[in-house]
Amino acid sequence: MEIRKKSSNHSDNMFSEKDVSQISAKGLTESLVMEQINRFKHGYPSLKIIKAATVNYGITALNDNELSELVDYYEEDSKFLKKVKFVPASGAASRMFKYLFEVLESVDRSEKEYLKIMENQSFGSFDYIYQNRKKFAFFNELEGLLNSKHSSDDEVSNRKDILNFLKNLLTVDGLNYANLPKGLLKFHKQDNGSRTSVEEHLVEGARYAKSGKEVNLHFTVSENHLDLFRTHLEEVVGWYEKKFNTIYNINLSIQKSSTDTIAVDLDNNPFRDNAGNLVFRPGGHGALLQNLNDTFADLIFVKNIDNVVQDRAKKDTILYKKALAGLLIKLRKETFDWIIKLNEHNASKYISEAIFFVSHSLNIKLPGGFEARSEIQKISFLLEKLNRPIRICGMVKNEGEPGGGPFWVENNDNSVSLQIVESSQIDEDKKDLMKNATHFNSVDLVCSISDYEGKQFDLNKYTDRDTGFISEKSLQGSALKALELPGLWNGAMANWNTVFVEVPVSTFAPVKKIGDLLKEEHLCDKDLLPG
Repeated sequence: MEIRKKSSNHSDNMFSEKDVSQISAKGLTESLVMEQINRFKHGYPSLKIIKAATVNYGITALNDNELSELVDYYEEDSKFLKKVKFVPASGAASRMFKYLFEVLESVDRSEKEYLKIMENQSFGSFDYIYQNRKKFAFFNELEGLLNSKHSSDDEVSNRKDILNFLKNLLTVDGLNYANLPKGLLKFHKQDNGSRTSVEEHLVEGARYAKSGKEVNLHFTVSENHLDLFRTHLEEVVGWYEKKFNTIYNINLSIQKSSTDTIAVDLDNNPFRDNAGNLVFRPGGHGALLQNLNDTFADLIFVKNIDNVVQDRAKKDTILYKKALAGLLIKLRKETFDWIIKLNEHNASKYISEAIFFVSHSLNIKLPGGFEARSEIQKISFLLEKLNRPIRICGMVKNEGEPGGGPFWVENNDNSVSLQIVESSQIDEDKKDLMKNATHFNSVDLVCSISDYEGKQFDLNKYTDRDTGFISEKSLQGSALKALELPGLWNGAMANWNTVFVEVPVSTFAPVKKIGDLLKEEHLCDKDLLPG
């Protein structure tokens, strides 16, 4: 391997000139890539978990009066605020159809395996999916495709026809759903057609995120899906503008290549493909912090692409989105007031009240020995804690769904604050604390990312860089290790001011598997399952 000599100010390293060109083309630097390699070698430290956040101890449960007041507050005080609905929508839906591919491979092999698969008739099984196939929003399109190939769906009754059904749904010879992004899949059947999940976000945006007569949406998409998204939006946006008497301003962005991370082999040396090139991988959803950082708004609603429901089930979602936003506006105003007071010449008289606000409203427990600090030191500490991005996070009662949990975590300055924590970030001897977690993160956030002077924060400054993830993958038959950046709602927002609010489980209906679309909240009225 060719070794490039650096100047006398640098030591020799492992990268050739070709490597350096490849690194630069991604918008990365050699030092940053070396930092990533060192992460592989030394790993990430575990978080200092104190206790799970629960209702009345880190999680706020709103009563009906409080909900109503916050909704009114939002509707009145947000009239002149710019709002953006930010939707992570990157990637193909391949995981959603993983089970169907397994069925396809098994059915394709033998009659025996086919019969074994059809024995399971529980919810989510292939037999259940197949027997209820006409309830899927994409069924008519699929049936039309089968008919065009002289294989009417009504004739599907044996293994061969089931193979045709699966292949036409999943592969490039048919609808190609397994290779399309989730945002462009038909999720919900309507009386007058069907809606993709992107369309459901257009509907939601008009219901709770209007800025005057406009709705601002931002979808993060994969680069190879950009044209598909643009085409679809061009086809449907006009109809929704008429329906809701609004104007949609829609931005699409891709995950920046500068957020990719280098892959290494099991000995922590740079992994190379068969052509000898360095291998880089997407940095996970934490990479979207850069897309969020480029978003300019007073309020930003964050919600995943697949967490949408039929109109009749949207009531709670709309109600709680407005309430969370109302709480954010209220909290932001109070925060700005305290910053202004603590910057006055007689700020010392506000210290006690500011401490109470930081502790009780922003959920920041002061470090030991704080009372012994000078007034100047106290004010400096309080201002540093106050002048940060703010997020209100909806938390759902844990009913067995996977997801990060809400915890109290000790910070490097010995203060304690609320964090969304993944199990991989917790030491084995602290795993029992996970059992005490009553709620989990449903990716239901409302954010404020500008300071009291209206200047936007650089969100990179509020990330805990010690909270990434390392996993094992494979490429071209060889094992490798991959590095994910601090997660968008985990380490990437670790140093934001955070408030957790309990939201009903009805606001959380993600479509992780194809069978999820047969749950009640995704079915049209006439297709509702009995009971």
